[in-house]
Amino acid sequence: MPGSSTPFYRMMVSNPVHDEEPPGAGLKIRSRRSETEMPTTPLAMTTPTFRSADTRELNRRMNHFEGQSMIWLFGYGSLIWKADFDWHQRRPAVIHGLSRRFWQGSHDHRGTPEAPGRVVTLVDEPGAECLGMAYLIDRDLLAPLDLREKNGYLRRVTTMHFVDEPATDSAAAAFAPDSAEGLVYIATAENTAWLGEAPLTRMVEQIGEAQGPSGANADYLHNLADALRKLGGHDEHVFDLDTTLRERMPGAAIPR
Repeated sequence: MPGSSTPFYRMMVSNPVHDEEPPGAGLKIRSRRSETEMPTTPLAMTTPTFRSADTRELNRRMNHFEGQSMIWLFGYGSLIWKADFDWHQRRPAVIHGLSRRFWQGSHDHRGTPEAPGRVVTLVDEPGAECLGMAYLIDRDLLAPLDLREKNGYLRRVTTMHFVDEPATDSAAAAFAPDSAEGLVYIATAENTAWLGEAPLTRMVEQIGEAQGPSGANADYLHNLADALRKLGGHDEHVFDLDTTLRERMPGAAIPR
């Protein structure tokens, strides 16, 4: 939080638009999942195969948490530091069994179709933990989020485990559970924008050179690494890429 010396992981942050209200005021959080929702299973078993990287229509047809006015959303990439939407609550959280990897191509934000950048997605890894930021949002925000994540990303149900300090007040605790089910956008190898694994130096070179409508690919990497450090987390994959890029291409981009 700008101007605060307290790390993110030590607090539950309310939306600056609604700072005058106590966290969770007027919220009703449902923990039960609709019978028609997609279960949490390995990625390869829950991801439809499609020809185009544009996933908007596939996501529109999904009915996760049908009937709920608000949904938890887990962000593990640019959503950690660039949440350009209104939210009711924001809390640092981890999800289990998944690891963050710069294996997805970005043809629309941090690169172009001719020279795609690399952005993060999640891959199955038993025992892994992925640190990110969870947002409680209105359901009608899914349409603009589908547009933001349209280049190969599909919604998937996940369980988020919050890592900020638990509320001590009983009333506040009712709106600050230890965990919650929600959605996360993930791109897998079935989408046409998938780049997959590559040697570290090759990924650094590609990230350092790529530019797109949303800016330099290097900015994306540096901002993500900085955001994870502020959260008090460690991600070897992200930090190795970040350190190597800063050493080999110090003028590639200036984080902002």
